[in-house]
Amino acid sequence: MTGADIDAAAAAIDRGELVVYPTETVYGLGANALDPTAVERVFTVKGRSHDNPLSIGVPDVERAARYAHLSDRDRAFIERFLPGPVTVVCERRSPLPSLLTAGRDRVGIRIPDHSLALELLEATSPITATSANRSGAGSVTDPTELAPSLRDAVAVIIDDGHTPGTESTVVDPTRGVIHRRGAHADAVETWLAEH
Repeated sequence: MTGADIDAAAAAIDRGELVVYPTETVYGLGANALDPTAVERVFTVKGRSHDNPLSIGVPDVERAARYAHLSDRDRAFIERFLPGPVTVVCERRSPLPSLLTAGRDRVGIRIPDHSLALELLEATSPITATSANRSGAGSVTDPTELAPSLRDAVAVIIDDGHTPGTESTVVDPTRGVIHRRGAHADAVETWLAEH
């Protein structure tokens, strides 16, 4: 993997195209999260229901704060668990299209603990942070597993070999709710109980 691959992926995202990128969990499907047309492509390619919101990926907490109102509790949680395999649900800010969040007032934030993902996010963010698979199919841990329809729909695939495969835990720290148990779920549950 070279810087040119990251540059090509960032340029594709800036053009409104889709890319596949590795994370510390599974491969993600990325598009410009501020571009409703690009976000719509993600829903279409995945065959995902429009009432099922998408998360966003950003490289750091400062960038997260541009797109979400972070409470003190959110910030404390992020400081403990991110970067890492956890999606933090926070109150969304207006730059994000309502299509992305299925019209809801909250958005999932991912700061992946993966050097290539972070390089891509530094070059172009926010991007969609959703698994690179058709809805209902298993998550992709190696680019060779990509569905042909998805492979054909993306402009760039950043191949970093096999990923661990454990989904992120999805949690709303302010409301104290775990929406999906995944990586570090027990530690997240303990943190919520103690804070």
